[in-house]
Amino acid sequence: MPIIGMKLDSMEGKRGKIPAKGEIKVNSTPRIIDVRQIDLPSISKKVLALNFEFTTTYNPEVGEIRINGELLYASESNAKILKQWQAKKMLPEEVNIDVLNHLFRQCLLKVANMADDLQLPPPLALPRVAPKQKSVEGVA
Repeated sequence: MPIIGMKLDSMEGKRGKIPAKGEIKVNSTPRIIDVRQIDLPSISKKVLALNFEFTTTYNPEVGEIRINGELLYASESNAKILKQWQAKKMLPEEVNIDVLNHLFRQCLLKVANMADDLQLPPPLALPRVAPKQKSVEGVA
């Protein structure tokens, strides 16, 4: 996997003034803000630094959680990726899939903890344990 590291610059969460009741829709969205090439002396390579923002919003507006950071991406085609980003503000599809999957895996866990602290619904469905159903005799 070409993702070699991630650092967080900020994590911010806030509860809204609207009390949480009824159905609450949760939407989590990762967004790449900027891409640049940097030297990474520890591995003697040039890598791409992808600045990102991961935002979880609630509807109705009962809160919001935002994470900002930087992802390091090592590839043999840094120049091609950077050129496409500068021209279209888009990553090639295979890079975009790797990056977004990584951001969802890492950030959703952090957002879930922050949501719990803020008494907001978690951003992903958690499994629930239910009692076993009693079977009726004669019914398979």
